[in-house]
Amino acid sequence: MEEPDGLSEARRRKAIEDELKRLEESAMYSAQMQFELTKQWRGVNLSLGLPAAVLAAVSGATALVSTTGRIPAGILALASAGFGAILTTVNASHRMNQAAAAANAYLEIQTAARQVREVDLPDWPLDEARNALAELTARRDEQNKTAEPPNQRAYKRAQANINSGGQTYTVDEATTTTER
Repeated sequence: MEEPDGLSEARRRKAIEDELKRLEESAMYSAQMQFELTKQWRGVNLSLGLPAAVLAAVSGATALVSTTGRIPAGILALASAGFGAILTTVNASHRMNQAAAAANAYLEIQTAARQVREVDLPDWPLDEARNALAELTARRDEQNKTAEPPNQRAYKRAQANINSGGQTYTVDEATTTTER
């Protein structure tokens, strides 16, 4: 038995709404994980870069102060070079910037999905709503291809941030309170 057109349209609209919610949630978690990766790479960059710079300065000063300090100066210079080599190989600065850009791209997708779902979907024809969903899904899929996969620590910290209300807006809290 076929459904009346109105019921079929309502089912499709609800399916699009549900899929937009999934997309919004996926983007929210992905954004938070990428922000956590940004913090991790910033820490790596600082923990390797600062000692490299300090050791280079101290070794230079030691070498200039006296000729008897040449062995300690050489050791400090080698340690500094080691930190610099690791920093260059790991490329923490680039990874930090890449994770921050990915996080912001996911936030854009999350915001767009929410706006389509809450603002546009009720009034749009189904074809237009379906096209918007397809476009947002394609954006998310494209971002997934370029974003660095998160590690377990980033995943856990992102989940803790979201669960503690890190993605909650005051207006949403007020809406939830008045709906009860």
